[in-house]
Amino acid sequence: MSQLARTPGQFGEALRRARLSRGWSQTQLAQQAGLRQATISQIENGYGATRIDTLCAVLAALDLELMVAPRTRSGPEDIEDLF
Repeated sequence: MSQLARTPGQFGEALRRARLSRGWSQTQLAQQAGLRQATISQIENGYGATRIDTLCAVLAALDLELMVAPRTRSGPEDIEDLF
């Protein structure tokens, strides 16, 4: 199932749903990704200063991939969605 995420909060929520669908705790995901549980918590809560290699480790642990695609809507009002 694909999910659209345009903000750190949406990205974190998508990862939370993927983790929960596997029945994993944050600690279990952290162990699979080689990270600390606190890092998983920050990501899931939309902390925006996470390193890309950390995000890649979480995606790999969840067997997910990141796809970059053009926005489906493009107007001035969409920019406000980011803030």
